Amino acid sequence: MKKIPKPTVRRLAIYYRCLERLEQQGEENISSKLLAQMVHIKDSQVRKDLSYFGNFGRRGIGYNIQKLLNEIRKILGIHKKWKVVIIGAGNIGQAIARFRQIEKHNFQIIGIFDTDKRKVGKQITHDLVISDMNSLEEFIAQNQAEIAVIATPAEAAQSVTQRLEKAGIRGIICFAPVTLDCNIPVEYVDITVFFKTLVHSVVSQEYNI
Repeated sequence: MKKIPKPTVRRLAIYYRCLERLEQQGEENISSKLLAQMVHIKDSQVRKDLSYFGNFGRRGIGYNIQKLLNEIRKILGIHKKWKVVIIGAGNIGQAIARFRQIEKHNFQIIGIFDTDKRKVGKQITHDLVISDMNSLEEFIAQNQAEIAVIATPAEAAQSVTQRLEKAGIRGIICFAPVTLDCNIPVEYVDITVFFKTLVHSVVSQEYNI
């Protein structure tokens, strides 16, 4: 399978969001030009991104929205349900645990863990209770979890990652401010990076950089 650029994969997720909205509005077809306008990019970029995976459009008609949604769903892997565990029951971990919107995209949060004995046993949602880290590996094996969210302090993230990888976790979302050493895919989330990028754009606009 040929290597797909990460920006392309990220744009696919954005296309998916736009297409979902159009489907809810009762639309049946969309052109690459209109989809590009919704995302604020060139229509040639939309066609290039989609061409990595096949030919989904018809000249003069564009893309069938329902069909394209189904194809992108398969490409992104969200045609199946993914079981997710959260490591770290601080503010970020608990906020993610309560963010049920992701379940609409086939990500099911099935467990949240922490080393703080004062937090263990606390009810987060009607079906989520904070568990002790000592039970992590057994829980992953019994429940066939595949994705993990790391929301621990930086100094704990690497050791947690090693445990997760050995336990069979297939991918990690990392909120800890550290680069992990592992052999499974990792996506890093640092909210401060987005703030800095935004401020750079504001400053560039002010000084016409």
